[in-house]
Amino acid sequence: MATDHRTFADTVADRNPQSFEAKWRTQARRIVDLPLWNHPVARLAAVIIGAVMLAVVISVPLSLGGQLVFAAGSFAGALLLNRTPGRLSTLAMIVLSITASSRYIYWRVTDTIGFTNWLDGFFGFGLLLAEFYAFLVLLIGFFQTAWPLQRRPVPMPENMDEWPSVDVFIPTYNEPLEVVKQTVFSAMQMDWPADRLHVYVLDDGRRDEFRDFCAELGVGYLRRDNNAHAKAGNINAALAITDSEYVTIFDCDHIPTRSFLQVCMGWFARDDKLAMLQTPHHFFSPDPFEKNLDTFHVMPNEGELFYGIVQDGNDLWNAAFFCGSCAIIKRGPLLEVGGVAVETVTEDAHTALKLSRLGYNTAYLELPQAAGLATESLSAHVGQRIRWARGMAQIMRIDNPLLGPGLKLGQRLCYFNAMLHFFYGLPRLVFLTAPLAYLFLGAHVFQATAAMITAYALPHLAHASITNSRIQGRFRYSFWNEVYESVLAWYIMRPVLLAVINPKLGKFNVTAKGGMVEHSYFDWSIARPYLILLIVNALGFFVGIWRLTVAADTVVLTTIIINMVWTTYNVILISASLAVASETRQIRSTPRVSVALPAALRFADGRTLMCETDDFSQNGVGLRVQAGSGVAVGTPVQVTLFRSDEEATFPAVVTFGGKERMGLQFDGLSLQQQAALSRLTFARADVWLEFWGNRQHDRPLSSLKSVMVIGVRGIGQVMGNLMNIVRGRRVLLGDRPSQG
Repeated sequence: MATDHRTFADTVADRNPQSFEAKWRTQARRIVDLPLWNHPVARLAAVIIGAVMLAVVISVPLSLGGQLVFAAGSFAGALLLNRTPGRLSTLAMIVLSITASSRYIYWRVTDTIGFTNWLDGFFGFGLLLAEFYAFLVLLIGFFQTAWPLQRRPVPMPENMDEWPSVDVFIPTYNEPLEVVKQTVFSAMQMDWPADRLHVYVLDDGRRDEFRDFCAELGVGYLRRDNNAHAKAGNINAALAITDSEYVTIFDCDHIPTRSFLQVCMGWFARDDKLAMLQTPHHFFSPDPFEKNLDTFHVMPNEGELFYGIVQDGNDLWNAAFFCGSCAIIKRGPLLEVGGVAVETVTEDAHTALKLSRLGYNTAYLELPQAAGLATESLSAHVGQRIRWARGMAQIMRIDNPLLGPGLKLGQRLCYFNAMLHFFYGLPRLVFLTAPLAYLFLGAHVFQATAAMITAYALPHLAHASITNSRIQGRFRYSFWNEVYESVLAWYIMRPVLLAVINPKLGKFNVTAKGGMVEHSYFDWSIARPYLILLIVNALGFFVGIWRLTVAADTVVLTTIIINMVWTTYNVILISASLAVASETRQIRSTPRVSVALPAALRFADGRTLMCETDDFSQNGVGLRVQAGSGVAVGTPVQVTLFRSDEEATFPAVVTFGGKERMGLQFDGLSLQQQAALSRLTFARADVWLEFWGNRQHDRPLSSLKSVMVIGVRGIGQVMGNLMNIVRGRRVLLGDRPSQG
């Protein structure tokens, strides 16, 4: 691990020694810095004492009233801690959450599984296993994310002669040239000595237009005569015929900034054992959730939790993952592990695991230095996640991080949790259907009263929610994780289970990028599992209403109500999942990026209009102009963009004009002009920073409300599409000739 990792004492130190909190933290630092803690016996004693105290708190039996008092007191403490800044407060909340959840699991095992018939046992043990899975993921998740490292860039040596050579690999297979161009342009613009920067397009599609493009631009072009091992094989073939000290890999739709290498390479100069450094995968186009739910730049997307918190937490334990793109790898260690791993379809994470097994360090820099295209449709998104899930299951099966040599405990747990995460399909389906066992069949999955269930389960859920909200609130909103998992659960369950049985099943599938959705439509095929779940849960709710009318006593009545509340929550999640299946139009093949840059318009008559960009893409630019400066659509102009002491002028045509807005489409840019445009726009060092982790912090109740609103929309979209189908059939029947 890098030698300048911040210590606990460094982090708790406060710059304002006069404040009460600063004094308290100073005392805490003095306690932590006592030489006593460096002695292994003292550490072992502290662990044993802590474990015994936790075991007592978890296992002590309490009456219903006592449990309610304990739950209320601990949650009040969590609410108070949540209002207190600092990582110590976060750690205290984690301890309270683990205590509440462990107490719940202990109670579940010791007091709620005395099943008297096979029906209760079947559904009861199934739910208990799903809860064990969720509990384990919660514990390891806290371990991963409690103390993000927050690594910062290290400057390169002043003597540029010491800077190493770098090969930039841009693998491509079936993506259109227009998608790949922008990545190549920006890779060429990276601030690095020209004689030590070598850009290569690795074309597994073997297309002559790509070869000609690279030749005209003066970048390397490599192709092989087969597609063995897909992307991993493509990169390994390039490794065999290139020789720079470092390799930087970008997916062909991931556009790097000019500063990428200078920001990232300093850590390799500082740490001789560092083999790989990863940066976030940031996307400048909306994924299917953001596009179909209209949440782009409003709330965090599905992947931001991993790149915003989890990877940073992994970095503390020297377990940052290679994610296939936006990363730098040292050639020597990569060749030492045999190149990019080919045994699984998640070759990136498996490669990082192999590097860690050999004792090399990995690093993560939570600073977006590249941006790419997200999947355009839900079906493509599901296909991508299926590959990830299958690959992680393959790694668990053939190279389990809990076993084998070379890893420390922290590394084993981080890798294990990453793989365990993708087994959520079956547990999620269990949670979405568990209350139906009682509503339909009368199965008692808990052998306990409704009051005791509430007294133990509610603190477990509430503590987990508020603690995760505090830790993850910049990068994941409450309740949205359940929506993401509900959408994917059915689809990843089967391939994950099959991969555990036979790791050789399945193949690498390329995720298509740069496409369009020309017409809005409801994807009935992808939504079929959600529709079935929605219908079944709705029926269960109505059965619950009927059972309320015939309930024999208060105990039965309360049990029915609890299961109906659970079913209602499931209906909300499933309805929100249905809303994601309603695909909206996307007619732009090149998404626009919002950014303000100084600009100027020059007209054929010599007039000049100073203005500012509103957004840009590789095909056009939106401008903010003065009121009353309208220009006719179709007018040819010259637009100049400025950045610091740089500027470039591009021919364009006016495509629309409003009161204070104008849109331009670039007109016949040469390759040199396209490269200049990239330098002033996509390759800007600061272009992605304002979009990264700058949203309002999560508020759980507001997040629940947003999920409910989306759920109502989902039901409305299903009903609307069903009505359209019925109307269409009536029209067809009306057009048929009568049978007289």
